[in-house]
Amino acid sequence: MEYEFEGRTEKEAIDRAAGELGLEKDDFDVEILETQKSGLFKKGLVRIRVHVPNTFGASSRPSADTAPVKRERDGNAISISASKATFGEPAPQNEFEEKMIAFTTELIEHMGYPGSVTILFREKNKLGVKIDSSFSSILIGKKGKNLDALQLLLNIYAARLGREDLRVILDTENYRVRREESIVRLAYSVAEKVRESRGSILLEPMNQFERWLIHTTLNDIGDVETKSEGDGLYKQVRVYYRGLK
Repeated sequence: MEYEFEGRTEKEAIDRAAGELGLEKDDFDVEILETQKSGLFKKGLVRIRVHVPNTFGASSRPSADTAPVKRERDGNAISISASKATFGEPAPQNEFEEKMIAFTTELIEHMGYPGSVTILFREKNKLGVKIDSSFSSILIGKKGKNLDALQLLLNIYAARLGREDLRVILDTENYRVRREESIVRLAYSVAEKVRESRGSILLEPMNQFERWLIHTTLNDIGDVETKSEGDGLYKQVRVYYRGLK
């Protein structure tokens, strides 16, 4: 399903999309349709198209019977006030968590890469699952694709248990945080190269969250633009020079 949103910046438009759809930012893909930089006599405008996987669909959107999402205003931007993740107790606290740990443990054992599975964090609509294994590098795979595939299976299983509202985040060896930092550094490095060459650079295929990181990291650099290209889950981001207006 597709929806369109606007904001003064890309972050504001994405925050608005997340709030109105009742989803986490990494639950949908973002395509930049239009970017108008702010000038002396006009305000900036960013128009985006949001692609929501069918696994979420319209049923995930807030209804009249659902408690409204709490929002806080920061200037004219709207940001979603999310509950803080709770770290600490790695043991399962309920039947659902027990089943998720058992499923993950059995899954990696069948793959031939056993390890111990615990709860990493708990959030209102998100659950972190952690794998400790001597085969972590294999479970992560090239650019995290194996880990993404395993995470998808966990989310499908969670939905079958009746938790379509919950997003399961799978991690091992703190890969998610390390990858995020790497993506941000890459974004700044590529932006500098593009400004020097006055051309464009097409980045490697990335999942939707990594592409979102590139877009938001470079959003405030006035003479550089980004756009997603390609089809499927792993699209590519093109970073190009547009000059100051």
